[in-house]
Amino acid sequence: MLLNKGEILFRQGESGPLFHLRSGLLKIVRIHADGTPFLVNIITPDEMIPHHSLISPNAYFGTAVALVSSEVDVISSPEWYRQLEEDPVRCRDIALLLQDKLRMMQQRIDQLTQVTPAEKLLKLQAWFRHYIEPAALTDVLTQDEIGQLIGLRRETVNRLLRAKRSDE
Repeated sequence: MLLNKGEILFRQGESGPLFHLRSGLLKIVRIHADGTPFLVNIITPDEMIPHHSLISPNAYFGTAVALVSSEVDVISSPEWYRQLEEDPVRCRDIALLLQDKLRMMQQRIDQLTQVTPAEKLLKLQAWFRHYIEPAALTDVLTQDEIGQLIGLRRETVNRLLRAKRSDE
């Protein structure tokens, strides 16, 4: 399945199949009770989602939106869970995949607590460059979303981006 930038793969609270991202990038946005969206994750190529449903089914935690053109495989949930029951090695593979995702999230938390705001932005831009070059980070995320990912207010992100442009 091909998704264009901005298209929704699934919505928070719905149930359905699992997905494998072949190419592109997705963002997972959680909508709070007051309607406020919050960016909680970025999905990169070769990830299976939703992560919390890889062992047992559960409703989608957030809404998945394509940040760029993306290619996604749809995986039948009943077939997926049947294969897990029949092949314990697959369960170990899933555990390793989830372990890698947890380690990545721990690294992200460490980065949030160890660097200055400007360094946080530079690290995020460098990470995204790997996936979206030649596009800029601000071509795929709003300043609010950038701030949500790196623990900064939108105003701070705006100030850092303006300072960077004036330095160039």
